[in-house]
Amino acid sequence: MQGVGFRLFVEDAARRENLRGYVRNQHDSSVEVVAEGDLETVLRFEQALRRGPAGARVEEVETTETAPTGRFVAFSVTG
Repeated sequence: MQGVGFRLFVEDAARRENLRGYVRNQHDSSVEVVAEGDLETVLRFEQALRRGPAGARVEEVETTETAPTGRFVAFSVTG
């Protein structure tokens, strides 16, 4: 389960890295993040998510590598 500020933390981290994609809550209380950018940048972003915001406890991060779609123009919080 995530706190209220986790999606905003993700959005801020993604924008600092100039990534494109989205973050959204799932019905099972998990958070889905889709991010596109160069590999090094995405890996730094993933490490930030594993640490989480101050005071947070990130229990698990699952990653799936896929080819970029190019359909995102920015990073946003949805749903």
